[in-house]
Amino acid sequence: MTGKIISVNRKQNNELEDEVKFFNRELSWLKFNQRVIAQSKSNSIPLGERLRFSAIAAENLDEFFMVRVAGLLQLRRSGVKFLQGEKRNLDELLDQIITKSHFLYLEIQKELSNIFLLLQKSNVFITDYDDLDDDDKAWISKHFKKSIEPLIVPTTIDPSHPFPFMPNKGSGLILNLKNKLGKRMRGVIMLSNLTRFIRLPGRNLRYISVEKVVLKFIEDLYPGFKLINGGMFRVIRDSEIEINEEAEDLVSQFETALRARRRGNVISLVISDSMSEDIKSFLSRRMSISENNIITTSGVIGISDVNQIFYDLPKKICFSHYEPRFPQRIQDHNGDCFAAINVKDIIVHHPYESFEVVVQFLRQAAEDPDVLVIRQTLYRTTNDSPIVKALISAAEMGKSVTALIELKARFDEENNIRLARDLERAGVQVVYGLTDLKIHAKMSLIIRKEGSKLVNYAHVGTGNYHPITAKIYTDLSFFTSDATICDDVRQIFNYLTSKAEPRKLKKICISPVNGKENLINSIQEEIQNAKQNRPSGIFIKCNAIVDKSIISALYEASNAGVRVDLVVRGICCLIPGVPGMSENIHVKSIVGRFLEHCRIYIFANGSNWLSSKTKVFISSADIMPRNLYKRVEIYLPIENKTVRKQIVDQVMAANLMDNNNSWKLNSEGEYINESKASNEFSCHNYFMTNPSLSGQGSLAEGLKPDIDIKTKAI
Repeated sequence: MTGKIISVNRKQNNELEDEVKFFNRELSWLKFNQRVIAQSKSNSIPLGERLRFSAIAAENLDEFFMVRVAGLLQLRRSGVKFLQGEKRNLDELLDQIITKSHFLYLEIQKELSNIFLLLQKSNVFITDYDDLDDDDKAWISKHFKKSIEPLIVPTTIDPSHPFPFMPNKGSGLILNLKNKLGKRMRGVIMLSNLTRFIRLPGRNLRYISVEKVVLKFIEDLYPGFKLINGGMFRVIRDSEIEINEEAEDLVSQFETALRARRRGNVISLVISDSMSEDIKSFLSRRMSISENNIITTSGVIGISDVNQIFYDLPKKICFSHYEPRFPQRIQDHNGDCFAAINVKDIIVHHPYESFEVVVQFLRQAAEDPDVLVIRQTLYRTTNDSPIVKALISAAEMGKSVTALIELKARFDEENNIRLARDLERAGVQVVYGLTDLKIHAKMSLIIRKEGSKLVNYAHVGTGNYHPITAKIYTDLSFFTSDATICDDVRQIFNYLTSKAEPRKLKKICISPVNGKENLINSIQEEIQNAKQNRPSGIFIKCNAIVDKSIISALYEASNAGVRVDLVVRGICCLIPGVPGMSENIHVKSIVGRFLEHCRIYIFANGSNWLSSKTKVFISSADIMPRNLYKRVEIYLPIENKTVRKQIVDQVMAANLMDNNNSWKLNSEGEYINESKASNEFSCHNYFMTNPSLSGQGSLAEGLKPDIDIKTKAI
């Protein structure tokens, strides 16, 4: 990430101006995680889910340190004093970011302790060793000898026993020990390969952390020595990898770089408050980390590990099970995706509608003897991905199959290399994208022989081909056989395999070619419409708004009288509600049961929202420099009347109406919870209980939604 941060070594003339015009990216992200933490505190959320939100918030902080803080520290080591657009120098900014991060970490710890107490009412207990009875201690002793001790390598730190390497997110115990003769030594026990929480026998759910068990058997691991003091620690390392993009074998380069990443600089260290000052100083020196990057806590270290407990919890303290709908449109055609798509374009709204329709689309293509060609992008997916299995099956049946696999998918590089090799062994042509660009576009292309002609079918989505995240991420999947769109998709695939930039795209825009230009031009058109007293308005739903040129264009639109509504889940560097700059811009963040992930761009274009003139795009791209300049992204225009109505009159309207999961951003950078005691509306609940327009099929006749939502004037 270090290359993603624009930096300067001296203050520039417009620095103060930029400071006023834009929120800091890192501090905005921390505000997002604050909203996630708020979910763990909310009494309106089932207790088990509050536990899970605590784990998510902690995981978020881990990644924040691995990526963003690591990047800033690297800049400081390189001699950078100021970042472009920042009034504060880099040292001041880092201090503020780290202080706020540590505060949030301890806030999670505090709430987690409260959740543990509340869980006892549901017969779920996180216990200490000293609270166990004799039978439990006897069971623990047997379990330790059988399942824990064989996995432990007790290490002593001395000139012949160097401090063991601790991988990223690795944890261990560091101990001061003494024998009967008064001899002292320091020991280290790695815990990273051990199951974190041990479930005790009995009807109730009772757990004890593995570190508490190990500490009770120190004398078995170090015979003749007793524990004086010690504690647990956990490290977070820089996750950045450096790649020589001119290398002949990019995969080999990545494998080497991934091994090096395990040894990245330590960015953050969490230690237990039982640790003595001499141990703390020892760790600080060994990890080459300053004390202000160390968090001391009495709570759980490695909070994300509590996810292990979550999956055992009683269903009554978790969200009720939700079974996503399968589009009736496809069922009306006996499950034949091609037949359904041939009749009319269809859009599927995940997770409310099943990701299985995407899988079925590709499985059908693999099994259909009339399908000749399959092309597929893969950014993130699972080890046992049904998408990958379908591609392998198709290749084994002799079809021409091409898979565009992005190696630079952070934290999924190793998985993607493994999947690529599986695909290659099956005869799939694997392409690793473009050396200087990430392939972030989500698309499939199927070419099928129907009679004497070739018919193309395309899938374009806002989310990854990932069957697990598709159950919790809100995304849109669009299917079409429109000849023009399919030809555009084919040209984009050719661009990714040949590096020859497409010049004749008729409908689809792509980054980095003309994606930004499309957005800027669309905003400028709204400005002209407002100035000429024609209907105008902008609605954008995305995960982050960072790019200053787009933000500046939105400020210009606001000043021209254009109403701008932004639903931004995470980072928002745009400042809303400032007179003379952004008084017509409204920003909210929706944080709830599902993770908001889809990207939608809507422009009134001189007409009402449901008009055929309205410009509606779905996209894989957020408004960030990396999405506009460093990634291949798709901006797909939606022209089908039913699909447009679904996006505008259902998705957009419900997002604007939501006051249950929504946080409104003010000009001071604070997010205000919009939840109201009465007349609450949750877009998540609405989508769970109301079928989509384009997927209704034969159910559409006489069907009315439970809630009549009207598109709000923007």
